[in-house]
Amino acid sequence: MESKEELVRKEENRFMETQRPARVYSAARPTGRQHIGNYLGAIQNYVALQNDFQSIYAIADVHALTTIETTQGLKENCLEMALDWFAAGIDPEKSIVFIQSHVPQVMELHTYLSMVVAVGKLTDLPTFKEKVRMHPQNVNYGLLGYPVLMSADILLFKTDFVPVGIDQAPHLEFAREIVRSFNYRYRTDVLIEPQMKATATPKIIGTDGVNKMSKSLDNDIEIAADEKTTEKRVRSMVTDTNRVRRSDPGNPDICNVFAFHKIFSPPELCAEIDRECRVAGIGCVDCKKKLAADLNASLAPLRERRAELAKNPDRVWESLRAGAKRAGAIADATIAEVRNAIGIVKP
Repeated sequence: MESKEELVRKEENRFMETQRPARVYSAARPTGRQHIGNYLGAIQNYVALQNDFQSIYAIADVHALTTIETTQGLKENCLEMALDWFAAGIDPEKSIVFIQSHVPQVMELHTYLSMVVAVGKLTDLPTFKEKVRMHPQNVNYGLLGYPVLMSADILLFKTDFVPVGIDQAPHLEFAREIVRSFNYRYRTDVLIEPQMKATATPKIIGTDGVNKMSKSLDNDIEIAADEKTTEKRVRSMVTDTNRVRRSDPGNPDICNVFAFHKIFSPPELCAEIDRECRVAGIGCVDCKKKLAADLNASLAPLRERRAELAKNPDRVWESLRAGAKRAGAIADATIAEVRNAIGIVKP
């Protein structure tokens, strides 16, 4: 039976917990330099959220191990991603930014959570089946347990909200199911069910005009690329495939180049291109030239900040280490509660 002092302390801790700012968590695998799809789909949202929430963002290097066969470029990829994140406006003073493996408590929680998840549930997940299709020669245990590790990431920090698109909602529901299973088995309420913070994530089609922008498909445009490289990538973009000759009228509604204009070009230019393209008043070459110019102009401030950060990578690593310390403090508290709930003897 708990003493009066213990009960009072518990109530005080609970009160303090409710006074903290709402917390958001998100993570991304370190794929190196980020492309426009990453920037528009996630990074800009990370930047906006840090002004209203206690934001925790992880570079998920352990997750990356499930599908890569060599780790030769893993450290460099982590640095490149961090450079892009910080240059885009993620502030390591406002947000907790760290590398996943630098907070080993997530692996411990992953182990505990794996005890309450049925193997059949994991093998039935559409994401697992898709990964098996994509990596048939590398179907490892980590790939099967990927959703459990992802849940451990989220639950370790007692995350209130996870910013995801509607298509990713099932992933979050899996984490919520784990919370219910864990809390029921161990008769506790130590883990909390994270809520979805729906984001209007635009689907950015790559330069091939068909598939979602991806480095693996070589249809991406890096946000940190120099101007000439950007121009070259834009020139390779597929436009309206029904427009064969310069004199043929085009259809901006199905042109991927015009979709980018709507994001990066001034409204008056978009209106002009929309009008002129339909009457063959502007050709695809000129349309791409205008896009490359506006894209370079839009990304110029980010690229300048990145170049400055890249001059002193040690400072970037120090920011990541500081973030890991801050994340570790939260993780320690959660793991202590989890161990106590399970009945594991304190070391």
